[in-house]
Amino acid sequence: MPINGQSVQVGFVARAEEIPPAAWREFFPPAREGAWWYQALEGGGLEDQFVFSYAVLTVAGRIVGLAPCFLHDVPIALVAPRPVALVLRGLAVLFPRLGYQRTLFVGSPCSEEGTVGLATGVTLGQVLAELRAAVLARARALRAPMVVFKDFPEPDLPALRGLAGFTPALSYPGTVVDLPPPDKEAYFRSLAQTQRHNLRKKLRRSRELLALETQVLAHPTDEELEEISGLFLQTYQRGKTKFERLGLPFFRQIRGRPESRFIVLRTPGGGPAVAFMLVFVLGDRVVNKFIGLDYNREGRAYLYFRLFEAAVDFTYSLDRHHLQSGQTGYRAKLDLGHAPVPLVNFFRHQNPLVHAVFRAVARHITWRSLDADLRVWLEAHPEKEWKLPLSGRDPRGADRTG
Repeated sequence: MPINGQSVQVGFVARAEEIPPAAWREFFPPAREGAWWYQALEGGGLEDQFVFSYAVLTVAGRIVGLAPCFLHDVPIALVAPRPVALVLRGLAVLFPRLGYQRTLFVGSPCSEEGTVGLATGVTLGQVLAELRAAVLARARALRAPMVVFKDFPEPDLPALRGLAGFTPALSYPGTVVDLPPPDKEAYFRSLAQTQRHNLRKKLRRSRELLALETQVLAHPTDEELEEISGLFLQTYQRGKTKFERLGLPFFRQIRGRPESRFIVLRTPGGGPAVAFMLVFVLGDRVVNKFIGLDYNREGRAYLYFRLFEAAVDFTYSLDRHHLQSGQTGYRAKLDLGHAPVPLVNFFRHQNPLVHAVFRAVARHITWRSLDADLRVWLEAHPEKEWKLPLSGRDPRGADRTG
């Protein structure tokens, strides 16, 4: 589609339902989380955490692209260099607003990757300059000094090098495990010998200790959702990196969606649920979106590995062969044969001095520095590390990648 930057108009709407369903279907096809996902987030009781909006890109009155966005007050400890974070954390006792960095993100708070959905024939490079200008203007109106294009995948990097004044920084990688046909035994054979031995041993010991039944629920009851929500909260509270906090309203929104299933492990005879995994069936893959474990039983019961086995069985039952498991929690995922998937943030702070501090830190961010489990794994597999390709500087002094 022949367009130029001057012909692209960008406006914002507050709700996914304000965008025609046909646009969602075209720009966010089944392999991506579409309108159903953003409607669940909007109705999921997350107002105290995120404010959602959507950049609508048009040419001559025709919608040619959508960019989900959200506003979030990010805890400064997650984004500032450690010495700066320690100082600000102390000052935040007297001045609470110093403990947070108001940030406008392009992307989703908990999608597998950032996406700008575009019409066929429209490229990200064709619309990026106008999208950038509109997002920066909206950030100023919202008094958000930081703007982040969040968790964009490697194929988008050539275009995102056009984000003048933005600095790239490695994000926590996603993870995916390929499940070779025809069945679970083929998956076991695909693992390294040590991985296979350890996994079988954990599953055997778990079964000896705790009998469990597996349920795959498309529409859990309110009582079942109460159990699921409680298990999620246990896992959330134990997490090292906390971002989205989900409760019953979200799980009520997402149940019954054609894309979603709840894999639940419970003790026999209708006993209590001890683990769950919310998965999405998206195109040729199954996405492990959220989990929850009963940590009173986890320990020697290896509930995570039992839950993963159930997810593998479910994925094979649908004749899918890719199980995507998202960011963080790398130790277990890598032991189970997942491979890391590079993701990159592009950020810009309106204060040049603050931006320079973050830019200096970003140069030193690697997979090794982001996560201790990744660092240990990379010591054994140094050839697997992915490094951000950098090239050039913005003529005004701010780093850019093109």
